[in-house]
Amino acid sequence: MTLSENTIPANPLENPEQKAVIDAIIDENLHLNGATMVILNQIQERIGFISKPVQAYIAERLRVPISKVHGVVSFYSFFTTSPRGKHTIKFCLGTACYVGGIDQIIEKAKQLLGIEPGNTTPDGMITLEVCRCVGACSQAPVVVVDENIRGRVQPNKFPKIIQDIQTQEGAH
Repeated sequence: MTLSENTIPANPLENPEQKAVIDAIIDENLHLNGATMVILNQIQERIGFISKPVQAYIAERLRVPISKVHGVVSFYSFFTTSPRGKHTIKFCLGTACYVGGIDQIIEKAKQLLGIEPGNTTPDGMITLEVCRCVGACSQAPVVVVDENIRGRVQPNKFPKIIQDIQTQEGAH
């Protein structure tokens, strides 16, 4: 399944199956201390993102201001407010990676995929993101593909990363 505009609505509350999942998560955790964080984590894990309508819905169900829910979502970088691609490519912006030329690799990715970091390809296959130090400074510059760290990446070698993802998808 791809995460294209056609298959996943921007508002999961409009999808009966996804709304049922959201309701079950809220109902199960409503009375816990720290319910907001628990609910957001589980919705992120199960739905894949926490849209603004979902944030408003959670706030309403928890009887808290929407600013509280939005504050948590916007503070923690692992929460996302829009659907992500099937694969995520993260560019480390830590000092070692920056000095090592990560900006050139980001430019190459933008050329190859036609999107900016923070966006997903139109086919829903790849999301580009930037992140802070991933702790692999000795391998700078570093790109994280899904959960796999790729070190010493050079701009001319970056197309191979895209090819690997496409090959992997072709095998499915």
